[in-house]
Amino acid sequence: MASSREYLDFILEQLSGAETVSYRPMMGEYVLYYRGRVIGGIYDDRFLVKDVKTAAAMMPDAEKVIPYPGAKEMLLADNVEDRDFLRALLDAVADELPAPKKGK
Repeated sequence: MASSREYLDFILEQLSGAETVSYRPMMGEYVLYYRGRVIGGIYDDRFLVKDVKTAAAMMPDAEKVIPYPGAKEMLLADNVEDRDFLRALLDAVADELPAPKKGK
């Protein structure tokens, strides 16, 4: 099932105010970037984030989901209604991920 543009817009609105959030459509879903890092995406109208230690600590009861066949498990972001929580989650995940590689 592909994700709807309406759900993407809702999540982007919830993340408004966070610096440099962007997305890329990918096979009916959306990959989300924050500060140039892939932090997660919208899959089947669910906001999933990378399963890193800080995200798991912030969402200890989060369901682990495989967004598509062959992918690594991701965490289903709970509390998407809480903008402050989502911004803190983005910061935590991005801080734990390596910096993007520079192109040649």
